[in-house]
Amino acid sequence: MKKHFLFLIVLFSLFSCQEDVKFNNPAFQGMKDNVFWRAVQTTARVNSGGALVIEAYTATEIVTLKTNSAATATYFISTPRINTATYVYTDPSTQESTTFSSGSGVGVIDGQIVITEYNQVDKTISGTFKFNLENTFDNPLAGPNLNFQYGVFYKIPVTVE
Repeated sequence: MKKHFLFLIVLFSLFSCQEDVKFNNPAFQGMKDNVFWRAVQTTARVNSGGALVIEAYTATEIVTLKTNSAATATYFISTPRINTATYVYTDPSTQESTTFSSGSGVGVIDGQIVITEYNQVDKTISGTFKFNLENTFDNPLAGPNLNFQYGVFYKIPVTVE
């Protein structure tokens, strides 16, 4: 009986070990108001003037980062519409949107987008971001500020227009 029991333990130990490796490549994620946030789809494009636009989507949210170049550098989110960040939440039941945005003297508290790698051969871009934005339209259903920190985008495919 002991041999059968030992055989079952060995058999279960061999079949119970497995590795569930998941790769998050490409990735766009960060801490939104101290809660982990990850996009399910991300796009990036560089227009003919060299400006970069990265859009990250969930079912109800869109985060947009814009810089005046795709070169490896630090871009400070500023009130003139040079480098911007936008967050839009759409309520699925009412289809009403809440927007947090920077630009034109409203909405920005502070922030930055750091491009750490722009691979022109593989057409991918990687970097980090963080920002604090104000509720642009003073929607009472949302808080007055939105905070993204520890943001990372990694190997996002880039379309060159």
